[in-house]
Amino acid sequence: MNNDLRYPIGKFVRPARLSPQEREDAVHAIAELPQKLRDAVDGLYETQLETPYREGGWSVRQTIHHVADSHMQAAARTRLALTEDWPAITPYKENLWAELADVRTQSAAISLQLLDALHARWVVLLRSLDESDWGQRGYKHPQSGDQTLEQVAALYAWHGRHHTAHITALRERMGW
Repeated sequence: MNNDLRYPIGKFVRPARLSPQEREDAVHAIAELPQKLRDAVDGLYETQLETPYREGGWSVRQTIHHVADSHMQAAARTRLALTEDWPAITPYKENLWAELADVRTQSAAISLQLLDALHARWVVLLRSLDESDWGQRGYKHPQSGDQTLEQVAALYAWHGRHHTAHITALRERMGW
């Protein structure tokens, strides 16, 4: 953990390639994320869920919903990468999504349930990939360029740890 509230585990560094063990570690982190997030928010009151993890940052509730939104996108993009030849994907405005009514008002439990089901399917899909799929299949992101499926797995393993750390670091600072 570092002292940067915005990047408590450091910024993501996209690897050129991953070893089979690094890929398995990434998939394992994706598989564990729903429970890790659930543990991170366990016992929080509604007022605590409305607390931003840093000044100018999202509330805990918004963070949980953001992870669900982001990982839904990633799982769908994985499916596109496996069924199309390097598809161009459309980015979304995550900051605007975080202000929508469902994110602002719905229980975080809804997105935690969604993540349980989504990750169960996504992990089965990732574990079914052939060796060649990892480095030869992917998608074109208009802002960050071509991303192989192994880079996607590394990114979303980091992404889950990143946002879980936002919540656990906030709890530690607040003494919750």
